[in-house]
Amino acid sequence: MSNEHKGHRSRMKNRYLQNGFDNFEEHEILEMLLYYCYPQKDTNPIAHRLLENFGSISAVLDAPVDVLVESGLTENSATFLKMLPDVARVYLDDKYNNKNKIIDINNLGDYFLNKFVGRVNEHLILLLLDAKCRELYCGVVSVGSNVSSDVNMRKIVDLAMRYNARTAVIAHNHPSGMALPSQNDYRATEVLAETLSVVSINLYDHIIIADNDYVSFRESGAL
Repeated sequence: MSNEHKGHRSRMKNRYLQNGFDNFEEHEILEMLLYYCYPQKDTNPIAHRLLENFGSISAVLDAPVDVLVESGLTENSATFLKMLPDVARVYLDDKYNNKNKIIDINNLGDYFLNKFVGRVNEHLILLLLDAKCRELYCGVVSVGSNVSSDVNMRKIVDLAMRYNARTAVIAHNHPSGMALPSQNDYRATEVLAETLSVVSINLYDHIIIADNDYVSFRESGAL
């Protein structure tokens, strides 16, 4: 592959990373998808040929594998394109019809309890929700350090913004077995709430877990 063509792929990738497929032509979308099937081949002519044969990108993706192969694709490439509508279906079903992703914000303590089973060190878990209380992200953002560290604050705000969250909830465990918040917990929670509010994200609660017990900042009036 020529250096010029390598540069073209890099520019296409950067366009996508900045704006998604907005302002892409249909052949450019197909061309870029086919990069992952043909690492060393110019996929622009293939994309144009597919659109000429089938008429639209949706028709290409709906075509049977054997028909795509007859149009010049390898079987692996045809299978890859055929997977895309199925992936889209699974994605949309999981995103909008998965009842397990609808979080009951009135029972956050119970939601977090099981997430700390077996954790012997202090862990900080972040939960991000959209405007309809659907889970966008839930994961450990730090281990063995407290919530007040600058690194944790930056990571939480960065994740909340990247996921376009509207609500954030944090939870951490006290391995000592006492769920009572420390003064540091209070200060860190206040700073995080103020920081998130600047980017229009609501820190709804901070849950402290100890053994099978928990304390909610919101329920206790501290948030």
